[in-house]
Amino acid sequence: MKILMFGRGVIATQYGWALERAGHDVDFYVRPGRSADFGPYVDLEIRDGRQRRVNRQVRQRWAITMREELSADNDYDLVILSVNHDQLAGAVEFLAPRLGDATLLVFNNIWVEPTQAVAGIPRDQIVWGFPGAGGGYYGSTLRGGMVKSVFLGLIDSDVPSERHKAVRRLFAGAGFSISDVADFRSWLWFHFILDAAIMVGILRMGGFSQYARSRSAIKESVLQIREMIAVLEAKGGTPRLGATAMRRLPAGLIAFGLQKVLGGNNDFSYLMEQVIDSGHGSYDMTSIYPRDVLRDARRLGASVPRLTALEPVFK
Repeated sequence: MKILMFGRGVIATQYGWALERAGHDVDFYVRPGRSADFGPYVDLEIRDGRQRRVNRQVRQRWAITMREELSADNDYDLVILSVNHDQLAGAVEFLAPRLGDATLLVFNNIWVEPTQAVAGIPRDQIVWGFPGAGGGYYGSTLRGGMVKSVFLGLIDSDVPSERHKAVRRLFAGAGFSISDVADFRSWLWFHFILDAAIMVGILRMGGFSQYARSRSAIKESVLQIREMIAVLEAKGGTPRLGATAMRRLPAGLIAFGLQKVLGGNNDFSYLMEQVIDSGHGSYDMTSIYPRDVLRDARRLGASVPRLTALEPVFK
């Protein structure tokens, strides 16, 4: 398959590397002039969660192919779009007249109505997904990693399209396990409020490691998530199993479990540390998630007193 990664970000680079190693042709689209800024290679220092623990660490200088132009008559089979959620509209606007017949995999955090986010692109060309990777750049060095699972979902449909099936085969053939999600709209929104609560906690505590060590800070995040589920519902989403558990189980018990994940020696905590330490989780990016949730809470009349009280932390 011929694949174009939109941008040379952390997610695009790691999955581009994995897909090229699986035998696919992978290019990166970057803005005019950025090829010279980036240079022709990336130094990878990542954990590959598809491998057994003893073989997970990757240290490799990887030569990449970048292009600064994209025409509507391109011959790509797939374009993978993974950008910060506040950059999605601009990326879609750019791609809409240039996508050609390629499938667009939206591999992204989304807080707006997903179908509106991709307006202008034929719906039958879109596949919805979510990555299991993170990290950050330190100059030309990418430090981070990816877990074995990727998420693929359906929005307003119960039947996977042929394009969806092709993307599923692509990732499975590259050694990833696929988590299939029904009602992907609600899943994306719930994931977003999880991120918002964790990011507020990181801001309050002054860093990820401080947050991960504090059971009380994590419990506060759980209580915030409970409140923010009302925003998800007001937007038209349906609480899923995770949201139901957040509401019904004791907050202290959930915090205990989350601390084991966030503070443990595991791939997820490692990725979060790299995101924050690299500056990718900068104050502005860390703040934008709770700001967006609070903005919609006010617009929709949903009560989120805990998040409102913490507004000075992320305003």
